[in-house]
Amino acid sequence: MPVHRSGKTLAAAALAALALLLPLTFSGPAVAADADAAPPRGSAHMGMGVIEHDGRDGTPGTPRAAQTEGVDVSSHQGNVAWSTLWNSGVKWAYVKATEGTYYKNPYFAQQYNGSYNVGMIRGAYHFATPDTTTGAAQADYFVNNGGGWSRDGRTLPGALDIEWNPYGATCYGKSQSAMVTWIRDFLNRYKARTGRDAVIYTATSWWTQCTGNYAGFGASNPLWIARYASTVGTLPAGWPYYTMWQYTSTGPTVGDHNRFNGDLSRVQALANG
Repeated sequence: MPVHRSGKTLAAAALAALALLLPLTFSGPAVAADADAAPPRGSAHMGMGVIEHDGRDGTPGTPRAAQTEGVDVSSHQGNVAWSTLWNSGVKWAYVKATEGTYYKNPYFAQQYNGSYNVGMIRGAYHFATPDTTTGAAQADYFVNNGGGWSRDGRTLPGALDIEWNPYGATCYGKSQSAMVTWIRDFLNRYKARTGRDAVIYTATSWWTQCTGNYAGFGASNPLWIARYASTVGTLPAGWPYYTMWQYTSTGPTVGDHNRFNGDLSRVQALANG
């Protein structure tokens, strides 16, 4: 026998059914948005967080005679027109070799050897991911995959790119003291493997937030500062001067341009150790 239901009963049933459907309707897009928030592992490169976190405030004026133009590249640049850069006055370059213990730059050979072949002094850098493996493990991975050093007068010491985490928490889930320990482990292993003190690439704001503005590396490790502005600004504690300055991500031919704080003879001196 058909059962008669009032209008109120039917309306309540419809609302209950809709309530059950709502979580299913909206949960999918929310998950997708979270998944899309972080770039794929391996895609990080020097300075990718600078504009987002520190902004851009002009560009420096005409370089002094005692400064030497350089570039840094990664897989984002693909095969680089090294002759064009050389003819424009670029005399040194750093090439991303590795990231964590899981990524090697597929363009490394063209970029590292190509810069050398046109006459540049070049080096390799490692993008640090302190949340994935130890500093020592990442230093080993870096040295084993292009980050070594040789006293040929044309090879710069390896650089540790330690900056904002593009994949998650800014400080990689580490306390300030734990971050300092991780960096020290990387630097110690790199020196033990190569005999050289690695360059540290960072930004003052990140260094202050994530290491507590630790001052203990300035006496041994050259500073490569990231700041897209007309002046280099305040440096991290412990460094009275910078060795290199990444001043823009929109330079000619290759976006990331840098100035070495010295003429070409000082670049050669850093290469020679």
